Amino acid sequence: MKLFSSYNRILLVISFSGLIIIGVLFYKTLGYYLDRQMDDGLVEELMEVKDFTHAKNILPAPDYYQDLVVEYKRIDKVQNTSSFADTIYFNPKKHQREAARYLKTDINLNHKAYRVLIMSSKLQRNEEIRSICLVIIIPFFLLLILLYWVNRILINKLWAPFRQLLVNIKAFNLNHEGSFESVPTHIEEFSELNNAIADLSFKVRSDYKEIKLFTENASHEMMTPLAVINSKLDTMLQSARLGAEESETLIDLYKATSKLTKLNQSLLLLVKIDNNLIRDAEEIAVVDMITEKQAFFSELIHKRDLKIVLHLNPVYLVQSRQLFDILINNLFSNAIRHNYEGGLINIVLTETSLTFSNTGHTGILNEEMIFERFYKDSVSEGTGLGLAILRQICNRLHYHLNYSYVDQMHTFTVSFN
Repeated sequence: MKLFSSYNRILLVISFSGLIIIGVLFYKTLGYYLDRQMDDGLVEELMEVKDFTHAKNILPAPDYYQDLVVEYKRIDKVQNTSSFADTIYFNPKKHQREAARYLKTDINLNHKAYRVLIMSSKLQRNEEIRSICLVIIIPFFLLLILLYWVNRILINKLWAPFRQLLVNIKAFNLNHEGSFESVPTHIEEFSELNNAIADLSFKVRSDYKEIKLFTENASHEMMTPLAVINSKLDTMLQSARLGAEESETLIDLYKATSKLTKLNQSLLLLVKIDNNLIRDAEEIAVVDMITEKQAFFSELIHKRDLKIVLHLNPVYLVQSRQLFDILINNLFSNAIRHNYEGGLINIVLTETSLTFSNTGHTGILNEEMIFERFYKDSVSEGTGLGLAILRQICNRLHYHLNYSYVDQMHTFTVSFN
């Protein structure tokens, strides 16, 4: 949820909750004061009854006005108490049931006890409360809506520099020469954030250039001594004066330096992919590239007696040829290297995906770890970077790489976006 939406939601919840609470309290308070006013009217009616009784020495006739009822009832004993309460009664004038407020008290007339009940309809009082609440709450509600929209417009205007900062941060690219674009603003906090991001981007670009230069120089400098070591080892292995023990030692050294060379090349390739240094987009005939790679690996495929089944639809993609070539190469190499003698490789190409499936010595692999750098299973002799390179290439080309194990076949699927 966005910050503005969250803020507005909290503001609305608080405002409406406050409106409801204030409305209930206002309604209760107004009802209380109007009840007190009605009680005063009932007391006045009772005083008139008592005055009439005192003057005439008889009870006045029961009254049934439109909104007032006066009744008498003979009782055994006078109790010096009076009570006010709400009730529902049938109004004989209007022929309907209504809410009412009543006063109940006892009087003594000619040594006889009577209970006097005076009821007054609350219909008019409820209409007054409703009218007062509408007069007050409706303008308040409209004012709340107006404040909400004014607040929203002000927030959007005040936070506009922050949004532009986010846009500039997303557009910032270390591989581009342009510096981070600052956003002019008069808000002190945004100005400090703007300056902090500008300083940070400058430091990051400077550190990136140093690391990039160091990585490239180190990789290239390592290639020369490794090539010299391999050349010397080749010469020594061809010498006839070496014994069996020395030859085995040199072979182990040769394998170690070859592995180190491959590791250095893979790391250098990963650096180039990570930094988007390979940009040669062109239209690629995927079927032609797969058949070329099959011919390239044909000797190794024949040597290991592997069976290849192809289901290729004509697909053309506009991508980096070098990256896609490395992708196909690694998929082929992985399917061959981790297969057993006489195994099967199944390749399926559709408009939306490329799938390599192969048999292997091991069962299902760890789906969460196989694409991590330097991860290898117990029988692998590689550098542990092949699948990591595959994932980085797919990320760079905006493809999705997925691994599954179906029917005893290790399956790697590259889904085109």
